[in-house]
Amino acid sequence: MHLTGPGSRLELNDVDQVDINALFDEVYEPLYRYCHRLTGDPDAADDLAQEAFVRLLDRGPRGPNRGLRVWMFRVATNLIRDAARQGQNRRRILAGTPQPDPVPSAEREMERSEEIREVRAALDQLAPRDREVLLLRQEGFSYREIAQVVNVAPTSVGTLLARSLKRFASVYTKEKQGNGTSG
Repeated sequence: MHLTGPGSRLELNDVDQVDINALFDEVYEPLYRYCHRLTGDPDAADDLAQEAFVRLLDRGPRGPNRGLRVWMFRVATNLIRDAARQGQNRRRILAGTPQPDPVPSAEREMERSEEIREVRAALDQLAPRDREVLLLRQEGFSYREIAQVVNVAPTSVGTLLARSLKRFASVYTKEKQGNGTSG
């Protein structure tokens, strides 16, 4: 999805001075990855990333791209939380959908798929805030930006990350051990 193309380039007045197309190029892919990692559903991730941009356009974008980037990740995080609260957690649907059979000669792809499944399973067992801070950090967010997205004090982000990472490592190790003994 691009906001540029013949006849589709958005024009903003001089007061806003925000290049939506540049912002889209900078933010869409990381925002999509973040949403995909939180939901496990590529379609839901695409919808959430697009909804964040729609809300930005409705709001009237102002300010530096960095601040808008944080705002958009916060909007996406809140949209994901809202969907979970409303019982529209699409991960359950994805978990119930059979995955296509991998190509038999693609042993590495099978290993990678299993590893992704194990990581997602471990992430699913974490509290939402633990998942969010780990995935935001993975996307390259600073501690200050993470604090803004999850609405905590910037000084607590380091501790939150350390605890979240410790919980993830513990759950992931148990997940791997459980798979090793049962298969």
